[in-house]
Amino acid sequence: MRTRPLKVALLGCGVVGSEVARIMTTHADDLAARIGAPVELAGVAVRRPSKVREGIDPALITTDATALVQRGDIDVVVEVIGGIEPARTLITTAFENGASVVSANKALLAEDGAALHAAAEKYGRDLYYEAAVAGAIPLVRPLRESLAGDKVNRVLGIVNGTTNFILDKMDTSGAGYSEALDEATALGYAEADPTADVEGFDAAAKAAILAGIAFHTRVKIGDVHREGVTEVTAADIASARGMGCTVKLLAICERAADGASVTARVHPAMIPLSHPLASVREAYNAVFVEAEAAGQLMFYGPGAGGSPTASAVLGDLVAVCRNKLGEATGPGESAYTRLPVSPMGEVVTRYHISLDVADKPGVLAQVATVFAEQGVSIDTVRQQGKDGEASLVVVTHRAPDAALSGTVEALRKLDTVRGVASIMRVEGE
Repeated sequence: MRTRPLKVALLGCGVVGSEVARIMTTHADDLAARIGAPVELAGVAVRRPSKVREGIDPALITTDATALVQRGDIDVVVEVIGGIEPARTLITTAFENGASVVSANKALLAEDGAALHAAAEKYGRDLYYEAAVAGAIPLVRPLRESLAGDKVNRVLGIVNGTTNFILDKMDTSGAGYSEALDEATALGYAEADPTADVEGFDAAAKAAILAGIAFHTRVKIGDVHREGVTEVTAADIASARGMGCTVKLLAICERAADGASVTARVHPAMIPLSHPLASVREAYNAVFVEAEAAGQLMFYGPGAGGSPTASAVLGDLVAVCRNKLGEATGPGESAYTRLPVSPMGEVVTRYHISLDVADKPGVLAQVATVFAEQGVSIDTVRQQGKDGEASLVVVTHRAPDAALSGTVEALRKLDTVRGVASIMRVEGE
């Protein structure tokens, strides 16, 4: 074993960073044995140096992150500060000064991953980011390495624990969205400002990363169709239950049947209770990967939190340190297919549409005519009426999303349709 330690700089010491530092300290001997050399925490960059950080030598604390990554003796930089800047500049500066990087920064990778990979390749460094997608769940490395010889056609999953907790509570307790969000906040599953989670930005960033790796093409967060869970109602949950389904916020990345394009989308969807994703409860994540040779693979576990995310960071740290000792680098960006990302309107989906209609003869015929004119086939229809008011629930067969959107707009123009109570896609069948 080499006695000279590999030096690690830690950028950020919040929930995840402090747990990374703790594990590096308490498991130092095991990490050294697994890597082949000791690892030493050489500096910790923070914004509030006065805060007491148990187990971390105060002499390691600095507010000058730039100087830390420019030292020249740092072997690996662990970036867990998040956001676009200064993280982007710090990472590229680390590459320039001889360090490889382990990051948990999904927003930056989804926005500027290509440039970061290019910088890593230019300077001969590693860029690892298992922790950016699904906490402790090994997902990036299986896609990037274990399935490198296979053809992945679809990635489907729950990649945001906050929204899964909210939807699960709405389903199991009958709570409304606001009540479920309040409970998630009280338990620490939701941030004080939950926008990134509940509006789907977090899941969209992860979908962009997964699609890029799975399909060997470049997908940015702006390419991902995004809908959050803020409009999901108790009535939507009840309708799903009536169909033998539940509602989940899904990230769906697919290769087109002809292989000429890919799609990436995040939105709430009804899935059958028989589908394995339907049983994913509370703040857990689960992802299906469908590959030609391997078939269906499912990855399940805690998708967030200090300890799970730190576990993924440390796994990357071990891999990068081993590469350093072997004077090698791991796999970089693979974007050779250069496949275009199709817009949401071209995606083929199913819809569940609930309408408030007048309770009189001929309404169903009018509605059916609209679907026919738009080229959308109806799978099932259910009608209930009383005292001049009625509800009509239509579930469609698969059709282009643009045609389904056009159908909804045409339905709104019917005099007999009082309103569109809910619209939700149906997946998993």
